[in-house]
Amino acid sequence: MKTPDLSARPFQLTVERHMEASPERIYLAWTKRFDCWFAEKGTLLMQGEVDTAFFFETVHETSRHPHYGRFLRLEPEQLIELTWVTGAGGTKGAETVVTVELERIDTGTKLRLTHAGFPDEESRGGHEQAWPFVLEQLDRKLASL
Repeated sequence: MKTPDLSARPFQLTVERHMEASPERIYLAWTKRFDCWFAEKGTLLMQGEVDTAFFFETVHETSRHPHYGRFLRLEPEQLIELTWVTGAGGTKGAETVVTVELERIDTGTKLRLTHAGFPDEESRGGHEQAWPFVLEQLDRKLASL
């Protein structure tokens, strides 16, 4: 499957976090278990295979926010790359690319997330605020499973 051309949308961000969970658990959470940490229960459609689409919704206050995309590259316990599309408050309908790199370290995993292809600075800024919170939530949920 072809990676989107992001050359006309150069806005991107990178977030790093030390995660307590192993790369195996984080990889599984990103490819098969979004509903245990991010997606609203009952909304996840995800096979976790290259060239397959996914869909899920999040709920903030009383509003539902659809997210969808497709897996571009998967390297078990090392790399997840997927397209990421959300509506008006997110990527404004633009097909962006999220790359999650996992590196095993003595005390867990070093996670590096790069999100590229935002249509503007406002969209990037919103995600710069959101991704650290989302990754913290993932770390907490995996610790309690």
